[in-house]
Amino acid sequence: MTTAIIGTGNIGSRVARNLVQGGEPVVLAARDQSHAEALAAELGSLASSASVADAVSQADAVVMAVWLDTEKGLVSQLSAALVGKVVIDPTNPIGPDGHGGYTTTLPEGQSAASIVAALLPAGAYLVKAFGTLGADALGSAANRPDERAVLFYATDDDAGAETAERLISAAGFDPVKAGGIDAAGRLELMRGDLHQNGGLGGRLLNADEARAAL
Repeated sequence: MTTAIIGTGNIGSRVARNLVQGGEPVVLAARDQSHAEALAAELGSLASSASVADAVSQADAVVMAVWLDTEKGLVSQLSAALVGKVVIDPTNPIGPDGHGGYTTTLPEGQSAASIVAALLPAGAYLVKAFGTLGADALGSAANRPDERAVLFYATDDDAGAETAERLISAAGFDPVKAGGIDAAGRLELMRGDLHQNGGLGGRLLNADEARAAL
């Protein structure tokens, strides 16, 4: 399978690197396409770059590694092209708090994934994944030699779960399902109890610890 990664910032670039190291082909797209081209050249033969629309058309799974507002626009714009695709949402709904830090941008009880789910066309499969670790840990904790760290995911679909488990494993982590999309808020910063920099207080979990945390 091929995975499109839309956005080559902190999260997108690390997911791309991890997947290529795990033998998965990726196609990269970004607002500034020169960034996607440069990263693809760095990653080698398993990576290529394309426009957003072309990347989605080539892919089986699409990682939306962009801010939530950008993701909402892309989902609406690409709606027909996303039918039959697994759409992976790593987004954390945060914004500046006006005091040099960050705060959540959504009201209590709402998650980024629930917003994306409402916008996706019938026939697309949504997974919340790749956003439960900070960008540094997503890079440094992949393929730990002693015991793999966990990446949680959430989905309502068997196809989404199968794809999430394959990609998370290829990226160098152990996949643990937190539940359906109604559990996605647990995986999101700032309120999520299963986010590394939320309720987990910076900790990385192994598979046994992760299942206990559920």
